[in-house]
Amino acid sequence: MSITFRIPIETVSLTNVREHWAKKARRAKAQRSAAFVMTAPIVRMGLPLTVMLTRISPRALDDDNLRGALKSIRDGIADRLGLDDRDERVTWRYAQAKGKERAVEVRVTT
Repeated sequence: MSITFRIPIETVSLTNVREHWAKKARRAKAQRSAAFVMTAPIVRMGLPLTVMLTRISPRALDDDNLRGALKSIRDGIADRLGLDDRDERVTWRYAQAKGKERAVEVRVTT
């Protein structure tokens, strides 16, 4: 079983962005909340799960920046599942795709 969601949100490399801590915190909260809201149907899927997070943006990030850019999305999905994001029953995978639309595609499979 597989479910795919697209969250229309811009992600940025957290290690390279220079901004006020409050702005960074607002972005993280908005991303976490959006992921929580958009992924409501995955609760019925049961465990174990594989979650593929694909960042869609005009420019690519390197691997370590990709994971950082998707951290709040991952946290929101873990919140929805009622788990810590390091729970071994959930496998997290990361990818990137080029596109004008800035978004995150979430594919959850059992």
